[in-house]
Amino acid sequence: MTDYPTLKRVLEQDLKQQEVRYGLMHEALYSRAWLHPQPTDRVCLFFHGFTAGPYQMEPIGQHFYRAGYNVLAPLLPGHGRAGKWDKDNPPPLPTDPEVYQKFGTQWLTLASLLGQRVVVGGLSGGGTLAAWLALEKSTQIDRAILCAPYLSGSNKVIDLFVKKIDTYFAWAAPSQGSVLNNPPPALGYPGFATPALRAVLDLGQYCQQRVKQAPIAPTFTISSESDKAVSNFDHQHFFEAALKHQPLSWHICFNKVLDIPHTMMTELEGNRYQNLLNVMIQAFVESNLTWAEVEEIAYRMTKNRTFNAVVAELGWQAKCSKDMPAMITMVDKWSIAVKRGQAGQQSGHRPRPPRDR
Repeated sequence: MTDYPTLKRVLEQDLKQQEVRYGLMHEALYSRAWLHPQPTDRVCLFFHGFTAGPYQMEPIGQHFYRAGYNVLAPLLPGHGRAGKWDKDNPPPLPTDPEVYQKFGTQWLTLASLLGQRVVVGGLSGGGTLAAWLALEKSTQIDRAILCAPYLSGSNKVIDLFVKKIDTYFAWAAPSQGSVLNNPPPALGYPGFATPALRAVLDLGQYCQQRVKQAPIAPTFTISSESDKAVSNFDHQHFFEAALKHQPLSWHICFNKVLDIPHTMMTELEGNRYQNLLNVMIQAFVESNLTWAEVEEIAYRMTKNRTFNAVVAELGWQAKCSKDMPAMITMVDKWSIAVKRGQAGQQSGHRPRPPRDR
């Protein structure tokens, strides 16, 4: 087993020298490693989005590093290479899902040498890979963060096209209203061949089926009503299936009024609430609350009671991260109250305040 100082040097220095030989488009595309002098209690492994790069994980990586975590944000296979990429010469992205699976497994092994508990996460296609790891390596993962995971696209016709037709897609401008209307900045690839996206779609559809049958690590699925690239409907179903196996799983869908795009990890790519997102994720990682308990807190707060008062009444202080008050502001309390009211009407009883557990 490699000793920690050697592994730290390899990840902070040697890996960059290896990636220099690849000939990357920009320094923002190099893999990132934010490492403390010693192994940490938890280590985060974050995967960037399809055709993009590790720069997407810069804000959340620094956030968790400052919080005392070791953090890794590797460059996905075939991404970031310099070249004149177009329909006649598409970028060298993987077309086999197994390439991503092998890559994710190898980085999970590395991450496990840097801390006691591993947190995996990712955006879009990176979120799909994190979902696969949460399912296939559930006992090795403490928490999984799925930010707008690409389980399927928002348009099923486009999904069918991606699965059946080999062609080239250039990222469309936002004003064109395409399903691909959240283009990466100039740092990423300008487009891709559909077999490359098909590999990620196949992985996402596998996860949708697998989650109905298999154990899964505690998973936080994060969606946005303003996201026009991926299916929030499938996010909801994924969460509901995960919840049956893992009650510590959470799900939030940002309201459309916040206008949070598919590229939600950074302010640079359109999320004005980048810091709130990071705090919410930390609340999930550091809390030990089931989703039923999150809903219980949120419901009691609809009775004009503060978060601290409710948690104290329930005796759940030790289960809650210090960041949980910010997280609870994003929970749809109205929907919870309506759902409980309807349940009370169906049972023939008027809804009453829930009893302490």
